[in-house]
Amino acid sequence: MVDPATLKASVKVCMFDLYGTILDMQTGLREAATPFLQGKGWTGNPDSFVTWWRRTHFENSLIDSLLQREHTPYREIGERSLAFVLERAGIAFSLAEVRALVGEIEKLRPFPEVPAALQRLKARYALAVLSNGDRDMLETAKRHHGLFFDRVISVEEAGFFKPHRATYRKAAELQGAATDEILFVANHAFDCIGAKSAGMRTAFIDRRRRPFGHTPHQPDVIVPDMTALAGLIA
Repeated sequence: MVDPATLKASVKVCMFDLYGTILDMQTGLREAATPFLQGKGWTGNPDSFVTWWRRTHFENSLIDSLLQREHTPYREIGERSLAFVLERAGIAFSLAEVRALVGEIEKLRPFPEVPAALQRLKARYALAVLSNGDRDMLETAKRHHGLFFDRVISVEEAGFFKPHRATYRKAAELQGAATDEILFVANHAFDCIGAKSAGMRTAFIDRRRRPFGHTPHQPDVIVPDMTALAGLIA
């Protein structure tokens, strides 16, 4: 762990993952999926369904980056992943239904403590987002989350999904900052590992109270939520 005073002295930008760190993706998608699943007569756990959907999406995004071909839009990856999970669960669906459920990602709301924490942080740092979401999805999301960021960057700019190192380096370039002047903040260990390997400082938001894991790319700070991060470095 790095002394907070060291971070304050070197960090100029706080850059955030969006889905799952700033915005409550699990809750938002569960609330959207529950009436759909009930209408289909599916009696499983909607929370487990959403977890399955999100994990499949992550796996497919990694495959897309590893192929090193033309970048596939996040929305398309999401539709493929959701369709696969519906098929596995034996739930009949239409393409329109899949598109509507994936569209709910654009309507996600922040975790309760996030707005106040960002207010504290923006007094000292530039605030940015680096997201796997498509540019148009991130633009639409602004109308729903109502949060201010100096810059919102899609991985489309680099042509790879996170945690490919190219995404973080491209984000630093677009932000006009050296990688070690950026504190990347994420609720996902993989995202912190990717940012750290690209030379950024990292903060792990341990909302789910899970171990970070044994990796040489350990976070600089671990905090339970955004309030604690703001209290530490704002």
